[in-house]
Amino acid sequence: MRLHPAVSVLALSTAGLLLAGCAAPADPGAPADPGASAPAAESDNAFTLYSGRDEDLVQPLIDAFEAETGIDVEVRYGNTAELGALLLEEGDATPADVFLSQDAGALGALANAGLFSILPDDIADAVPAGFSSTDGNWVGVTGRARVVAFDGEKYSADELPSDIDAYTEDEWRGLLGFAPTNASFQSFVTAYRVLEGEEAAEAYLTALAGNEPQIFEGNSAILTAVNEGVLDVGLINHYYWFAQASEVGAENMRAQLKFLDAGDPGSIVNVTGAGVLNGSAADADALAFVEYLVSEEGQTYFVEQTFEYPLVVGIDAPEGLPSLESLVNPELDLSDLETIEETQELLARVGLI
Repeated sequence: MRLHPAVSVLALSTAGLLLAGCAAPADPGAPADPGASAPAAESDNAFTLYSGRDEDLVQPLIDAFEAETGIDVEVRYGNTAELGALLLEEGDATPADVFLSQDAGALGALANAGLFSILPDDIADAVPAGFSSTDGNWVGVTGRARVVAFDGEKYSADELPSDIDAYTEDEWRGLLGFAPTNASFQSFVTAYRVLEGEEAAEAYLTALAGNEPQIFEGNSAILTAVNEGVLDVGLINHYYWFAQASEVGAENMRAQLKFLDAGDPGSIVNVTGAGVLNGSAADADALAFVEYLVSEEGQTYFVEQTFEYPLVVGIDAPEGLPSLESLVNPELDLSDLETIEETQELLARVGLI
């Protein structure tokens, strides 16, 4: 059964928006000792999932999990920030057993509020360090790179700048599109703040806002605009292009991708991920689902169907992508993305949200 009720947009910042694993759980009811014996897992062949990932992307995987295990998954879909805020409001009374997020920042907010249980080692350790919580509160599921989509009928990749700052220059006035309310864009801005400092980030956003940008609601709309020749360049996640190219053929894509220089704030790799809520630490069905996400079958699904980077060692990335290692910035750990709240305040201050 899938539920789609609207939920009000609450400020996810109320949690402090610390990325996940940097601090021990703050809630006294949360597991205080990761090494303590976990209660024996029990199954009733059902659990509730809050999914901040789009239904079109993940429902087929959920269907496959249900068919394979006989476990019924009741899903509530919504925007990652909205569902994160709802979980903070519901607290220990939430009906959710698992939260699947499109962004590491939301997972961190909930972990910092003490809402996640500690995952078993076989799940927490399935993904290399740097792509998951440092204390086992949540596990990364897939990687997504920030890229520049550009009109391939007007430009070639080598004609485009390789650093994000250059797109604030006058030659790109009115030609660049992005989605400032999108979680991935806000994580990019947070990474910019961490890597370059507060003053540099504000200067960048001020220049960006003053360069007559075209504002969109999400990545799909940006890619469509570029592919239709009505937008020259746009900031998106890589997998949107690969998904569309798989449908129409890469040779029929007017939009093309530019991967910025490794280490540039505009080329960060963020993750989707999942955590088990405190009240479900002993829910065998919830744990089985999270384990499925980082299994070979789950990871292969994301590679073949959503064109994201797998995070489990030994599974190849989608064909045509640069290696994940070539994109990761060694100066930035995802646990450094501590302050989405301040990013949102900064975006509001410069007039972008």
